[in-house]
Amino acid sequence: MLVKVLHNGSCSKSNAVLEYLDENGVPFEIIDIVEDPLSILEIKTVLKKLNQSVFHIIRKTEKLYIENFANKNLSEEEWIKVLSENPSLIQRPIIIKGSVAMLGRPIENVKYFIEK
Repeated sequence: MLVKVLHNGSCSKSNAVLEYLDENGVPFEIIDIVEDPLSILEIKTVLKKLNQSVFHIIRKTEKLYIENFANKNLSEEEWIKVLSENPSLIQRPIIIKGSVAMLGRPIENVKYFIEK
């Protein structure tokens, strides 16, 4: 089964997952969320596959978050819009296999997810 990877090329963890998949012969498709940001609908679809709220995938350590969003009390819908406009705030990598997805960290979780 083809695995989709929501990827940011400047993220070492995201690059490590791609390397793992490649080394283990797992077919995958890269979706570069910086070059091709996810739409609101795509983010909602990913959240459904993760079975998580949007708050689970926000990178709260990003400078952009700290400076512009840390003190804001946004709704789930508002956060989804923020993430669609600021893809660097999305946790990565996110691995999608069919109708389920997971955050691709730590790498041990990816190994389990792929083998399952």
